[in-house]
Amino acid sequence: MTSIHAFWLAGRQTTGETTLDVTSPWDGRLVGKAAVPTDAQVEEAVAAAHAVRDEFAATPAHVRAAALDHVSRRLVERTEEIAQLISAENGKPIKWARGEVGRAVSVFRFASEEARRFNGGESQRLDTDAGGQGRLALTRRFPKGVVLGIAPFNFPLNLCAHKIAPAIAVGTPIILKPAPATPLSGLLIGELLAETELPAGSWSVLPVANDKMPALVQDERLPVVSFTGSEQVGYAIMDSVPRKHCTLELGGNGAAVVLGDFSSEADLDWVAARVATFSNYQGGQSCISVQRVIADASVYDRLLPKIVTAVEGQVTGDPSDPKTDVGPLVSEDAAKRVESWVDEAVGAGAQLLTGGKRDGAAYAPTVLTDVPAGTTLACEEVFGPVMTVTKVDGEQAAFDAVNDSKYGLQAGVFTHDLQAAFRAHRALEVGGVVIGDAPSYRADQMPYGGVKQSGVGREGVRFAMDDYTYERVMVLTGIDL
Repeated sequence: MTSIHAFWLAGRQTTGETTLDVTSPWDGRLVGKAAVPTDAQVEEAVAAAHAVRDEFAATPAHVRAAALDHVSRRLVERTEEIAQLISAENGKPIKWARGEVGRAVSVFRFASEEARRFNGGESQRLDTDAGGQGRLALTRRFPKGVVLGIAPFNFPLNLCAHKIAPAIAVGTPIILKPAPATPLSGLLIGELLAETELPAGSWSVLPVANDKMPALVQDERLPVVSFTGSEQVGYAIMDSVPRKHCTLELGGNGAAVVLGDFSSEADLDWVAARVATFSNYQGGQSCISVQRVIADASVYDRLLPKIVTAVEGQVTGDPSDPKTDVGPLVSEDAAKRVESWVDEAVGAGAQLLTGGKRDGAAYAPTVLTDVPAGTTLACEEVFGPVMTVTKVDGEQAAFDAVNDSKYGLQAGVFTHDLQAAFRAHRALEVGGVVIGDAPSYRADQMPYGGVKQSGVGREGVRFAMDDYTYERVMVLTGIDL
């Protein structure tokens, strides 16, 4: 009999009246059953978080840091077990799943370090004006209130970590909702948090059905919403609660620019290898996967066959095989959507160079050129293992092509020219510019987020901590400066 994975209500393990089947995208087998909380249990978790917020905010930094340290260490100890779980419920190749566990280890460690140095206070002398003589301002940051963290399926462990760890670091309670397709990794974080001495009620992990979310989003006891997911859902949340603080990490259609100075055979081999890997890793289900390669005309003809060869060298198949580079998408419906977008583009005149085939939830790594501007593939985030390659004349045309998108998450620029790198940083309408590599690079401590329809706010531990808090100033009078 398949075991039921209990959820975590105000720090304690419990079950509800129903369960959710979690199945493997690769072979459809039942991975586990997640207990689903009742409405009354969700209310209990929210009430507990609201009630404990002052106590948790006053918790000594060393207590919160120790809890975060503990989770980081336990993730290391259970790396292989957790990686196998991620791969099973998500379909992610095991080598990428192991990498995800390693990133979550870092997220909790970074949060522990930040908890120890956060909120030390900043002083400002006010006697710079005669009216401020003898006065000193001290500014500190305090939690805005309970966080509702909504995590996606594509990084079922690490993106849960990016919601939970900053909240604990600043001492604000959090209600975490993992994705219904992949709740087990988030529930496992609950196991590790339960081993700590954090106050009861300071955290809950609830695999709530998506149709129950509007009521949670509207709840006034949850003044901060941190959402990672689709553009449509993210902005619907923000529009529904205009007076709440919302951090939205949404979609992208990551562009990799190859400028004319990046032209040696070794350079182009590097480009081909990197864009092939990061168009297809996680099955292309990453907001910063390579969807567009924009190459200068001087290198395009030599680069294109190298890209096709590198993409065809990606090993597809069973995600449990360490040799596999590309596993299935999260569901057959997701693969069918990708298939329909590629078919639409080809029907409109795009050239299919490799791939373009679906087998259940798996979609073959795909490269296209000459994709017409009005097609869905040219305009939207494909979230699958599909790459388009476009020829442009010169740097400005390349930068214009990057900006010709409603999204602006990250871009990569392959160049050896330092001045071109700074021009890219100034010109590209994105949240992050990666020089000399694909746009898919992310360090978990750096600010991460986008502009335009790619969202608002920033993740990255310290930057999420800022989002979860606000500045409060205290003026001291009668100070002899």
